[in-house]
Amino acid sequence: MENLVTPALDARGTRILVTGHTGFKGAWLCEWLLKAGAEVSGIALEPEYPDAMFNVLGLSQRLASHAICDIRDGDALAAAVKRADPQIIFHMAAQALVRRSYREPLLTWQTNVDGTLNLLEGARALGRPVTVVAVTTDKVYRNNEWEYAYREDDALGGRDPYSASKAACELAVSSWRASFGKPDGVTVVTARAGNVIGGGDVCEDRIVPDCFRAWSKGETVLMRNPRATRPWQHVLEPLSGYIALAAQAHGGTPAILECNFGPNDEGSCTVETLVKAFAALNPARRWDVTAAPPEHEARALALCIDRARHKLGWAPRLAFQETVAWTDAGYSTTDLPSVVRQQIAEFETKASPAFAG
Repeated sequence: MENLVTPALDARGTRILVTGHTGFKGAWLCEWLLKAGAEVSGIALEPEYPDAMFNVLGLSQRLASHAICDIRDGDALAAAVKRADPQIIFHMAAQALVRRSYREPLLTWQTNVDGTLNLLEGARALGRPVTVVAVTTDKVYRNNEWEYAYREDDALGGRDPYSASKAACELAVSSWRASFGKPDGVTVVTARAGNVIGGGDVCEDRIVPDCFRAWSKGETVLMRNPRATRPWQHVLEPLSGYIALAAQAHGGTPAILECNFGPNDEGSCTVETLVKAFAALNPARRWDVTAAPPEHEARALALCIDRARHKLGWAPRLAFQETVAWTDAGYSTTDLPSVVRQQIAEFETKASPAFAG
């Protein structure tokens, strides 16, 4: 394990806003920030599922403020940002599903591009310094179907509406930062994370939730694209990166404006390898390959994380089998909040401190 010095965020008493806090990653982040003593607010749509992690963790009663708002509505978003009065913003609100982006391309573009610009304008309207970590995706790169791991300086692009909208979001953020960020005191950086898994994700059209839904009913999992390679990582890995990115950007000129967060080499593996790893933990779990042709999905995708390692002092801490085991524990428990808190505490013993103090 690398002996790295990762920037730590002084979260105690800090006003932090999380957009998309009713989603999977947003709920995990809120739980971790609350543990660190931050004053956490959230802006998002209503949780899409009754068993969403936001509901399971009871976050609506534990946040400083909880605003239901569509980020496409610039006026409503600006008002919610003003009420939260944040010092740091983690912007995660997005339309994040590839297959849904084919069904609702305009909503996807409007949410991911216009919504992000609305958020930045809301931050600018505060009239004082604020740090924004805008979370995009590993799919922002123009995918050439090569084995080469994409670096932050590689060309952006995207064939499907989701990937293209996130690449456009990166361009919009870069333009906005150059035009308005420094004069108005808004420091904005972007984070590009790999395929995130972990307990509590109940979203549609994601392989791990789909697996556990099927297995809970005694059904066989049908894989759409078993040979596709993705950078799988437990949710706490990129969240620790987002926190480190915020820490190095907060209150000054950031050394890093865009940063990849992904697993070690063993974590970049096929969908089939991932599903087999989960199936190996329980002999009752069955899987097969569907004959239905999928919408376009990239065959190969890997992230180079050298910038995070060498300039941010960040590195992934969980081996692939640990990532699988921790995720399985989250789906196999009847007490998800306890598992979430235990995993956060254990992760903190593995990683450089995410929070100062």
